[in-house]
Amino acid sequence: MKMRVSAVQYHLHTIKAFEEFAAQCEHYIKTAQEYGSEFVLFPEFFTTQLLSIGSELETSLTINELPGFTDQYLDLFQSFAIKTGMHIIGGTHIISRYGKLYNVAHLFYPNGRIEEQAKLHITPSEIQEWNMSAGDSFRVFDTDKGRIAMLTCYDIEFPEIVRMAKVKGADVIFCPSCTDERHGFHRVRYTSHARAIENQIYVVLTGTVGSLPTVDFMRANFGQAAVITPNDIPFPPKGLMVEGELNHDMVVTADLDLNLLYEVRERGSVTTWRDRRTDLYTDWEKEERVSARDISWNE
Repeated sequence: MKMRVSAVQYHLHTIKAFEEFAAQCEHYIKTAQEYGSEFVLFPEFFTTQLLSIGSELETSLTINELPGFTDQYLDLFQSFAIKTGMHIIGGTHIISRYGKLYNVAHLFYPNGRIEEQAKLHITPSEIQEWNMSAGDSFRVFDTDKGRIAMLTCYDIEFPEIVRMAKVKGADVIFCPSCTDERHGFHRVRYTSHARAIENQIYVVLTGTVGSLPTVDFMRANFGQAAVITPNDIPFPPKGLMVEGELNHDMVVTADLDLNLLYEVRERGSVTTWRDRRTDLYTDWEKEERVSARDISWNE
């Protein structure tokens, strides 16, 4: 089983209307479609570009006003998925629920279905500056190409949650991210490689590039898309299938061969998943059998 994926290095710049945002997104969608992609990943916080539109009084919009664009965002990406027949991981968008703000990744299916995964680990700056709240449940998602998970930026730095994703059957982790400087970027990049090695999975990663001079805490972006593999002979050297040009506006595309994952898990140079010492540390497979159910975001 193979799946073709594209990851968007989304260029943030000031816009004047939602229609400009829609046109830019459509450009990336059509590019991925021309490449024959089946999955497209947008980055974390890319919808903050909408805050640069400003208010009718020409004042800056704040993060608290971003949920006001939710219906337009959902309708737009749902229509993209239906028209193109692709699965679209629409980066993340801020939603308001139960009086709190959540940073939520959205999966848009070709049949119009929409699924959500809230970010589970919130950075200190997201709490202090934007008062973000953490999601409290984790899911994986079935597609006609296999089971996937969506873990946002800081989430990938926690090995436990990726172990859970693997136990639940996910072979591909889509990781939308947004980092403002080199240190944050490399934290996410290096840990993505570690998660791919530990769990013998693919990680599809991307981030924002460009700048939003009028949007607080989005004035600097340092980003690069990458498709990351386990480090073994069937895969490219360095466990890197493709990567974009750092901080450039572009789309990268690669084919993921899921059969290679199954092969290296059984007969690889190392078999990191099979060789876990569950006599010494948590066996997530056992924990999953005990829980016997998923808790959905809406519960």
